[in-house]
Amino acid sequence: MNNYLDVFSLQGKVSLVTGGGRGIGLGIARALAGAGSDLMMLARTESQLKEAADAITRDFGRKVEVMAVDLTQVDNFPGIIDQTLERFGRLDVFVNNAGSNIRKPFLEVTAEDYSQVMEIQLRSAYFMAQAVAQVLVRGGGGKIINLASLTSKIAVPNISIYGAAKGGIFSLTKAMALELAPHNINVNAVAPGYVRTAMTEAAFKDKDRSAWMLSRIPLARFGTAEDIGNTVLFLASPASDYLTGEVIFVDGGWMAA
Repeated sequence: MNNYLDVFSLQGKVSLVTGGGRGIGLGIARALAGAGSDLMMLARTESQLKEAADAITRDFGRKVEVMAVDLTQVDNFPGIIDQTLERFGRLDVFVNNAGSNIRKPFLEVTAEDYSQVMEIQLRSAYFMAQAVAQVLVRGGGGKIINLASLTSKIAVPNISIYGAAKGGIFSLTKAMALELAPHNINVNAVAPGYVRTAMTEAAFKDKDRSAWMLSRIPLARFGTAEDIGNTVLFLASPASDYLTGEVIFVDGGWMAA
């Protein structure tokens, strides 16, 4: 008979989380550490990473290492993975969370805007997952969790580049799942609904827009970083071993409505 606590345990595992210093990424990192995983956390801002790492170590007693990196520099990814293996000796779970956004009407978007968002939201996510997958193949398997969005499936005004990138993540998740299944690698995605973070702050500051968003959510509340982290934990754990190629909308019922 299964021990149903063990199927959600990450004891002895090592997880790599991009964009882990704040917001949703920090909620994800805390959930994984709370289930027993040691962590490598990547982001641009070293001070945020160190503060987050210190709090996680204090609260959960896990080993946490950080690297301040520019995730648009894909040539550096093999070195990042090598350093992770040097510090921990293994890698089991990868969470592709880092992102950025530019809010502009479609008719005003420039080629520079497009490149800036696509570099981190899709190109970086693609090649970071590829670098991790090569390690997981050699190690006999693992879990990859991408961060999608409501805009993977629906349109939202003034964030057309972001939506295009997240639509790409939706398709990429399924393609990766198909190709990596023979290597015992599960690939899924979490698509958050409206969660207040630094990246979404502009939408929440607009009182009319914020009220409209809330009116569309059947559970009548906005999401939290912990809500997203809990779902990522499920996908990282043995509880999801027969689940791959899925995009789970954690949105309080938005898509159902």
